[in-house]
Amino acid sequence: MGKSLFIAEKPSVAQEFAKALKYNTMRRDGYVESEEAVVTWCVGHLVTMSYPECYDTALKRWSLDTLPFIPTEWKYEVIEGVKKQFDIVSGLLNRPDIDTIYVCTDSGREGEYIYRLVEQEAHVEGKNRRRVWIDSQTEEEILRGIREAKDLSEYDSLADAAYLRAKEDYLMGINFSRVLTLKYGNTISNYLKLQKNTVIAVGRVMTCVQGMIVRREREIRQFVETPFYRVLAKCSLGNSSFEAEWRAVEGSKYFASPKLYKENGFNKEEDAKALIELMSGMKMPDNAGNLSLIPPSEAVITGLEKKKENKSAPLLFNLAELQNECSRLFKISPDETLKITQELYEKKLVTYPRTDARVLSTAVAKEIHKNIGGLKNYEPAAGFAAEILSNDSYKSIAKTKYTNDKQITDHYAIIPTGQTGAVRGLSVMAAKVYDTIVKRFLAIFYPPAVYQKVAIVMKKDTESLFSSFKVLISEGYYKVAGVPASQNKTGKANDDETEDVKCDEAMLELLQKLKKGDIVPVNEFFVKEGKTSAPKRYNSGSIILAMENAGQLIEDEELRAQIKGSGIGTSATRAEILKKLIDKGYIKLNNKTQIITPTLLGEMIYDVVAASIKYLLDPTLTASWEKGLTGVADASISCQEYLDKLEGFVARRTLAVKQVSNQYMLRPYFDSAAAFYK
Repeated sequence: MGKSLFIAEKPSVAQEFAKALKYNTMRRDGYVESEEAVVTWCVGHLVTMSYPECYDTALKRWSLDTLPFIPTEWKYEVIEGVKKQFDIVSGLLNRPDIDTIYVCTDSGREGEYIYRLVEQEAHVEGKNRRRVWIDSQTEEEILRGIREAKDLSEYDSLADAAYLRAKEDYLMGINFSRVLTLKYGNTISNYLKLQKNTVIAVGRVMTCVQGMIVRREREIRQFVETPFYRVLAKCSLGNSSFEAEWRAVEGSKYFASPKLYKENGFNKEEDAKALIELMSGMKMPDNAGNLSLIPPSEAVITGLEKKKENKSAPLLFNLAELQNECSRLFKISPDETLKITQELYEKKLVTYPRTDARVLSTAVAKEIHKNIGGLKNYEPAAGFAAEILSNDSYKSIAKTKYTNDKQITDHYAIIPTGQTGAVRGLSVMAAKVYDTIVKRFLAIFYPPAVYQKVAIVMKKDTESLFSSFKVLISEGYYKVAGVPASQNKTGKANDDETEDVKCDEAMLELLQKLKKGDIVPVNEFFVKEGKTSAPKRYNSGSIILAMENAGQLIEDEELRAQIKGSGIGTSATRAEILKKLIDKGYIKLNNKTQIITPTLLGEMIYDVVAASIKYLLDPTLTASWEKGLTGVADASISCQEYLDKLEGFVARRTLAVKQVSNQYMLRPYFDSAAAFYK
């Protein structure tokens, strides 16, 4: 009987497989072997796509005459620095005594691609090939993955998508970077007074993200601050006071007035003061400030709504959400978050990190008590885990929004495995990230937080005053997650007109006794000035979310979860894209604040692309390519259909750039950007 060969993506993973198999293995050069099996590894990519000069030596020199370059047959080659390991793996794949190959590379598109390239270049034939698909590196999960391994052919569509993704990046990168460099590189160099011709690097995802960052910066520059004026009333209730806001609702003398900024404010301060004069019967202060005190007034309650509001725990982390949260909490980059989460994964502390899902699978939900039970050994969460197990709240999780098989493609959300042995050896930052994942996970087993809300509408003659109150009456999942600073028992104390009025439990008791027709004393009316604010710059977390949602930055996480469609890039590549833009000098990342801004060079390249291949700047188009790859992966789109569209797009756009002569028209755009970098 022949041996089985297990091939992992990296040595550390191979080691975990060898441990789980419990074979008596001997260490060899580049693999371990027992009487029953061989375990080997790649070191990331062992094979790559060949450069154009491998097709034709003439292509080494960049020339418009050789563009577009679209191979009819694709060439690949072993990466020189890892050739030794490739030869070892290739030899094992073809060893006569090996009859079954277990593919144990990362369970995703990129992991599939890594193995398929090795198999392709090793010319493997006549072997039984099984795909191991796992969500964590625990011994139990590894053994389950081996036991349930499917024939590799069932993942052919995923492999097709992986090959096409690589071809797409190759064709767009080679053709567009070369044609833009040849057309515009000298123009940029002359403007910046550089000695060498500037190489313009563009890519399907990279350039689109660069465009998002540049556009946001320009929106901020063009923003003009506009003042507006709200009218507020200070009202009494018992020994307490609260503020109410005037709004120009139907029946108001200012309803639909052109003087309004919005229904709750005016464009001019003088109009706000005129309203106060109307409601108080008194003149506002003159320029000298002379005016007797406005006497107390009254308003009558005409509307009253009392209700409870439930706030459920947020959905679980996918990689994008975790990267955003770590950027916000710890001011670390998406790349750093991914590295840490990968470390946690390899230490068996959390499940697979490169996931887009924010929910559990039904199968995992049935066994979730194991994950919870293990956390009783993690001191910060031990009490919560014990409480969840004792009240059996985990038993119904499969029937909630936190479990949904339809929202899972390759992997479910990032959750703790329940194994905690490696926690003590974590760095300070890794421990913080792990704790964040644990709290988000445990929170879903707690009931919603409950707020008591009271909304009041008061009438003063023809005008209406509004006030709303909210107080936390049951902490629910906040017991684990912590009460947000802006939503604690004292309510929200911000000046934003959309926020609820500051409220405590004593005030709530008074509010609960109110009824329609009650008279409320109004002690004073006053004007409060506000100002419109510019769009926020992206930070390293919000840009990741914007990429995930095809360029739409949506702050509300539940709304984000409801958005359907494909994003820009994948969970596995987004951090890498940002890093590439930084390394090329197209954007800057402030390590302290995690704020992202473009560089002058980045803005100039943006203008070049906008004048030549503007489609590369369109998030919708980029997302549509990603959606197409998803279609290939699920076999709803054929490889040839996708490739035909890709090659046609690249060829048309490359030829179009070759024909334009607009280099000198770009100088005003360069000047406009350069003014902000002096």
